[in-house]
Amino acid sequence: MTSARMPVRMVATLVLGLALVSLQPAVEAGAQKPVNHLAGAQSPYLRMHVNDPVDWYPWSPEALAKARRENKPIFLSIGYSTCHWCHVMQAESFSDPGIAELLNQNFVPIKVDREERPDLDRVYMAYLVSVSGGGWPANVFLTPDLHPFYGASYMPPDDRDGQAGLRPVLTGLSTMWVADRDTLLKASKENRTLIEGRANGVAPAKGSVDRSALDATYTAMRRSYDTRWGGFGGAPKFPRPVALTFLLRHYARTGARPALNQTLGTLRGMARGGIRDHLGGGFHRYTTDAAWRVPHFEKMLYDQAQIALAYVDGFQASRDVFFRDVARETLDYVLRDLRDEGGAFHSAEDADSLTAAGVHAEGAYYVWTADEVRRVVGADAFDLVAARFGLEAPGNVPKTLDIQGDLAGQNVLHLALTETEAARRLRLPVPEARRRLRAAVTALRTARATRARPARDDKVLVAWNGLMISALARAAQVFDEPRYLEAAGAAARFIEGTMYSPSGGLKRRYRSGDVDIDGFAEDYACLIAGLLDLYEASFDVRWLTWAVALQDRQDRLFWDASAGGYFSTTASAADVVARFKDDYDGAEPSANSVSAMNLLRLWQVTDRKDWRAKADALFRALSPQLTRAGSSVPHLAAALDFGLSTPKQVVIAGQKGAPDTRALLRLVHQRFLPAKVVLLADGGEGQRQLARWIPTVAPMKRLGGKATLYLCENYVCRLPTADLLVAAALLDGKDPATVRTGSAGSPSR
Repeated sequence: MTSARMPVRMVATLVLGLALVSLQPAVEAGAQKPVNHLAGAQSPYLRMHVNDPVDWYPWSPEALAKARRENKPIFLSIGYSTCHWCHVMQAESFSDPGIAELLNQNFVPIKVDREERPDLDRVYMAYLVSVSGGGWPANVFLTPDLHPFYGASYMPPDDRDGQAGLRPVLTGLSTMWVADRDTLLKASKENRTLIEGRANGVAPAKGSVDRSALDATYTAMRRSYDTRWGGFGGAPKFPRPVALTFLLRHYARTGARPALNQTLGTLRGMARGGIRDHLGGGFHRYTTDAAWRVPHFEKMLYDQAQIALAYVDGFQASRDVFFRDVARETLDYVLRDLRDEGGAFHSAEDADSLTAAGVHAEGAYYVWTADEVRRVVGADAFDLVAARFGLEAPGNVPKTLDIQGDLAGQNVLHLALTETEAARRLRLPVPEARRRLRAAVTALRTARATRARPARDDKVLVAWNGLMISALARAAQVFDEPRYLEAAGAAARFIEGTMYSPSGGLKRRYRSGDVDIDGFAEDYACLIAGLLDLYEASFDVRWLTWAVALQDRQDRLFWDASAGGYFSTTASAADVVARFKDDYDGAEPSANSVSAMNLLRLWQVTDRKDWRAKADALFRALSPQLTRAGSSVPHLAAALDFGLSTPKQVVIAGQKGAPDTRALLRLVHQRFLPAKVVLLADGGEGQRQLARWIPTVAPMKRLGGKATLYLCENYVCRLPTADLLVAAALLDGKDPATVRTGSAGSPSR
């Protein structure tokens, strides 16, 4: 890595030295703003740049052929529609005619939406992280054979505060491409080696991975836990639901109370902070401080899905209705504001929007001055509202966290006091304070609705929809909420009918009737996970059979038969210079981590030993991460936890939707039992399909005409019971002989 950085530093020095050489042609005054090659793109991010004076191309055979034909370097700019600094760079640089002329004359400018093409983003971000720490927008200069020789994230238009500006960088690199190309080519070759090294990773372990990896992962996470505010590490602070998934499973397996407390402490800290939208529901991307108070305001679908599921699990593990309410609020935001008319879910809402003065500013839709709040809620309620939500007359955003100055004088709502604490401070009866606060929130919500709303990225991505299907299906189970189940099913039906064909597989992206981009490993993995959860919530066996078919296709397209694990892309992806195995559980769980859990769950449902073997091979392939840096792959560690346990098969023989069946299911879903699968022996086609995989399911039936629980391990089952108290004892691991039951299988009263 060190050697790979050296030529880049040398290039940067030469760039700055050559910055005085101007290659900028004159631009005719009054020239009409051009429409570039992005005019046909569906990506909202690419469409934002359609009227830039830069002659952008999408990543395409046409653009790559142009670079080779004209022997020009490529200027690759990767971002996404809700990226604040992407907006800044567009306004400062890509709208500048002079910078546009530099790009158009000397480079082939290409725009990529990282959300549509995570394969390209993964390759070039691996390089960028090694030289500058990464981040978006990712601006990378490539040779015509697609290897990087220089890169940076956000760049101001001109040199500023010691940071190289885009204009002098373009000027210097243009000159070097003509006068000293060998230096750039040498850098590109070294960076190619760097990228290939990252793609190949560390040699896997030869033996199996044991529980010591789980213990080490827990120890590392415990040490980084923020005991004051919750979460892990300091500022900036990101929600990492994948970490909470692991901690709760660790708690369920070991009984380690600190793992539960850290999870619940993080969930409480996030729910109190400004990262949560206290008026409209949902969570922002991350906070710039450690106390969860000052966010970057974009709202991403993948965050809503994973965070909502974390609160569902938190409620199930603690039975604290606070977590249930936050989960519902988050899911209801998604259903209200991110749902496509076809039933699937849009990708995101922007951080920026127009102020009342018509200025585009980050957080404009969400923040308030103290005077604005006073006018909306009235003088009588203002002091109570200010105490509850932490409002300050000069604004509550520290200047050090307001880099752009958009938040000067503004307040981000957060729960500074509980309702009871606020009532006591204002010497009000708690019921009266609660009534006033609810009226104030309604008034603020109504007033906010009159503001210009942030732009919505309305593309549908399969992977992110798979995550949301999981969240909705799990919430439907735990909360016994039919509308969440209906929404999860509608999204699955949309993908099945619009973005999938049995012969062609999955497509990744849908927008405005246009379906494009072959699905990546993460699309298959996240959708399969969603379908498994949807089956366990609905017991519609079609979702299970589709999940099996998708897993078979994923294995054919992405599995590494020699070393184990799944590549992110297929072998036929000719425009990607390296095949990576996604192995980091960050903002989203990696395809390999999700797949490991899927393989184990499918093994439990179908008894296919090849899927258990693939899961074991995957753990071995990623063993260096699990054993040396488990906290970087907590979702993979959660899957390993499942694999090292003895999962239970909970089979309920009963009629789907019948009251006695639902009563047994409520017993199951009241308990946090992560190492299980739940199946329904419905006496019909669903049971027949299950029996084709697991013959022992075939004879399972109701006892005495009542829904009956079969609790099994490796499909060796305890004596079945239709008695709710006995069933509860079995689920709790207690001896059912100690339970006093009533007549006819009913609980005694």
